[in-house]
Amino acid sequence: PKTVTFGSNGADATPKKAYASVTGAFAKDSGLTVKTNTVDHDTFQKSISTYLQGTPDDVFTWFAGYRMQYFAKKKLCSPLDDVWDTIGADFSDATKQLSRGEDGKYYFVPLYNYPWAVFYRKSLFKERGYQVPQKWSEFIALAKRMKKDGLSPIASGYGGGDSWSILGAFDYVNLRTNGYDFHMSLMRGKVSWTDKRALATLDHWRELAPYYQQGAAGRSWQDAAQSLLDKKSGMAVIGLFLGQQVTDEKIRADIDFFPFPEIDAAHGQDAVEAPTDGFMLSRRPKNEAGAKKFLEFLGGAHTEELYMGVDPSNLAVNDKASTGS
Repeated sequence: PKTVTFGSNGADATPKKAYASVTGAFAKDSGLTVKTNTVDHDTFQKSISTYLQGTPDDVFTWFAGYRMQYFAKKKLCSPLDDVWDTIGADFSDATKQLSRGEDGKYYFVPLYNYPWAVFYRKSLFKERGYQVPQKWSEFIALAKRMKKDGLSPIASGYGGGDSWSILGAFDYVNLRTNGYDFHMSLMRGKVSWTDKRALATLDHWRELAPYYQQGAAGRSWQDAAQSLLDKKSGMAVIGLFLGQQVTDEKIRADIDFFPFPEIDAAHGQDAVEAPTDGFMLSRRPKNEAGAKKFLEFLGGAHTEELYMGVDPSNLAVNDKASTGS
């Protein structure tokens, strides 16, 4: 077959354009055609189980780590060890680990990751005399002050299926309260949510609750991000993809970020939340040889550079890819 089918969750304008440049380059390079089936991010996530059990595309977008391992365990995707024989030398051990199933086989080809932090506008902090907080008490005090100044301290929008957008803050509160190992155990279901350490995380998160932007359930993450750009919100706990919302280069130059504050000195500010997105192969691809060729291409440094050339708000994970944009 001359066609490879590709199921993509990159429906927003920037990722859609970035994927189009990648599939176009692959078609030129390989002589194969990529037929892209784009579904909006939220619908794609909600219907993924049904999709994979039906007649999915050959290659599809998904997430590294546990969420990939779940489908590997259910045998709803195909192993990619032969693809990794070709691309493996260009990736770090940590990235390789994220791309393997519990059985030790590879099921995932990573494209980029996007660190989360606390973003703010430098000029707003300067105008109001705000200081970047390093400790939790300073963070809460700053949020309180912003509220008094008539700002929404923390931009928030989780309407229409964007509930993931508030969970980055939860992850950080847990990482800072209990450390990386406990966080991973909790995420993997190895520790109970009623464990006193998990409850301590929820108590801290509750402390932050009064400072979230009001009406978040009726707002998209994009509108929440816009409120930060418009200086209506003081801070946003969000990923680098915030950059997709910026159209004015002057504003882009005015955006900065700081690491999520320290809660317990034993855990400091070291752990960084940086989800990794990439690709998987469905369990019975119609064009397996073509799909694997496509996956090898997707794992290449040149492809990551092509993608980031259109969507610079993510970080390439291939060690040979240039990240100097």
